[in-house]
Amino acid sequence: RLGEKVKESHEKSRGSYGARRILKDLLDDEESISRARVGRLMKQLKSFFHTLKTELIYHRRYQTRQQAKQDIFEYIEVFYNRQRRHSTIGYQTPLDYDKAYRDVA
Repeated sequence: RLGEKVKESHEKSRGSYGARRILKDLLDDEESISRARVGRLMKQLKSFFHTLKTELIYHRRYQTRQQAKQDIFEYIEVFYNRQRRHSTIGYQTPLDYDKAYRDVA
């Protein structure tokens, strides 16, 4: 559900990702989110954007915005979610973690 809201926020902002923008859209939703949850979300968003920049963006030069969008999409969907292992979820990929969570639930 949270992932869907982040995606909606990204689409509303016409592709200009930013942790503050995404968090603002989440908070404007009618559901209330605790301050502790807001803090965790902000920390996770900042961590993700830091990783995206250091592992991808700072190592590339793009001729067009479309090239950058395509490269970022591929990084997230192909590498980050399916191949990159994350220490915070037991050195699993997010895809494997989600599968395991669904199997348990």
